[in-house]
Amino acid sequence: MQSVEVVQQMIDWIEENMEELPTLQQVSNAVGYSPWYCSCMFHDITGMTMKSYIAGRRLAIITEEIRDTRERILDIAVKYGFSSQEALTRAFKEQYGCTPAAYRRKNKPVPMTIRKDVRLPKYDEERIKTMEEKRLDVRVEHIPAHKYLGIWEERAEDYGDFWKYHDCDEVCGFVTSMDKMAHPIVTAHTAGWKKTGEKKVYFYGTGVPVDYAGEIPQGFEIREFPASDYLVFSYPVFDYMSENAEVMSAVEKLAFSFDPAEKGYEWNEEECQIYQRHYPEKLGYQVIRPVKKKA
Repeated sequence: MQSVEVVQQMIDWIEENMEELPTLQQVSNAVGYSPWYCSCMFHDITGMTMKSYIAGRRLAIITEEIRDTRERILDIAVKYGFSSQEALTRAFKEQYGCTPAAYRRKNKPVPMTIRKDVRLPKYDEERIKTMEEKRLDVRVEHIPAHKYLGIWEERAEDYGDFWKYHDCDEVCGFVTSMDKMAHPIVTAHTAGWKKTGEKKVYFYGTGVPVDYAGEIPQGFEIREFPASDYLVFSYPVFDYMSENAEVMSAVEKLAFSFDPAEKGYEWNEEECQIYQRHYPEKLGYQVIRPVKKKA
């Protein structure tokens, strides 16, 4: 999987730059993905935070130098970013139960953090898939009464269908111009589905405040929706180029197979509509279905 290769790139870069005290931001810059994405993927695949891995590997490399060289412990400490020999001694003793000097005098087995290779069989695709499924989430969110300015395309059931009938640049231009007037929760460039019975109609546009009385562009219409609770089915930040189809499929499969009774609700899709939030590098992907308390 692409995520395995990205995490291996992170590991390799960290190892090559250990003396420079690598940070999450530096790793992010090196591999070309956002810090949040790097952090999540690293933890999902290795089972460790990047911070703990770097700390463990730094101490392991120091341990090898104490064991295999006659370099002064103070010089080794400073080389790898410790402020003093005492600071290294505290970390070393906490991890291994002995001081660096005692370890140099008499080596003993210690639990060193080894360099990871996530391409090994133990990091198989099924394990990674299970980890990524754990990142799927369901929570309740309340959205107040609002108006929605958009296009409800009766011939379209999804995003791809919608643009068969509308000019993307023109529609998105109108919606972008509404950014500052958009509803704070149902923001600009929000899309989704309006259900009538079993039929789903895809729409695209922007939420606006309930008191909005501004101009309505040609081809658009404005509809009003009451306040409602919503179930938010989500997956956090991900890489659009390599994971978009997989993430959207997983979220939508969960959203449209979920029994709201598990949360004490029933669907409220005759009164309200289903929203999508799709911001891969900042928010992730969400499908938001309206619900009401079970009678």
